[in-house]
Amino acid sequence: MSSLHGHFVWYELLTTDPKAAEAFYRGVLGWRARDSGLPDRSYTLLSVGESDMGGLMMLPPDACAAGAKPNWSGYVAVDDADAYAARIKQAGGAIHHGPEDIPGVGRFAVTTDLHGAKFNIIRGFSDAPPQPPAPGTPGHVGWRELHAGNLDSAFAFYAGLFGWTKAEAMDMGPMGIYQLFAIDAVPSGGMMTKTKDMPSPTWLYYFNVDDIDAGAKRVTDGGGRILHGPHEVPGGSWIVQCRDPQDAMFALVGPRR
Repeated sequence: MSSLHGHFVWYELLTTDPKAAEAFYRGVLGWRARDSGLPDRSYTLLSVGESDMGGLMMLPPDACAAGAKPNWSGYVAVDDADAYAARIKQAGGAIHHGPEDIPGVGRFAVTTDLHGAKFNIIRGFSDAPPQPPAPGTPGHVGWRELHAGNLDSAFAFYAGLFGWTKAEAMDMGPMGIYQLFAIDAVPSGGMMTKTKDMPSPTWLYYFNVDDIDAGAKRVTDGGGRILHGPHEVPGGSWIVQCRDPQDAMFALVGPRR
């Protein structure tokens, strides 16, 4: 297997207004944006300094017609997109698009887990990945969180596919257990059974900022909404959960100055 197998390697926003979304996130997170140059689609690359970390594009009309809303999704690297698409279906998930080639990039599929939470898989990233940024580097994803239909069966689903392992578990009382997961022994995110106020199972991505209150202010100044927070989390960081002006959900994590 490649050194990237099972790791999140890309983050993607599907939105109803790409230009407005680009301006919003540039203001909130300081990202640079440029056209990808792909011949068959309009796709904007997002970068932190010289490092590309994700992209954004228009939410496809067929997805809108099916009821999809603007959303962030993460791509997990796999060694064989077709084989893993088959494994996802066998494990109770679904394939919604692909596997399909992106010329010069790789082969991907849009999928959902056994409870309907969306994630993507991709084969094609280099076996020699760039040096990862230092923890907490502003603009990069600092945490990944699954609000699952059921914690136990969701964890088994992802562990069976990607080899993720259990790290620390925290009892949050009426909200249930918050289970950290590790990728190659490094805690990389958490999972919990979704609460009643979460409309459907979903992945939520936390972007690093250097000051949580300043970051939250940039969200509201840019036309976004704060849903929850700031709240302190174990380890001393603070989080806010938000929606952007097109209603895609995302979150920020960072210190409180």
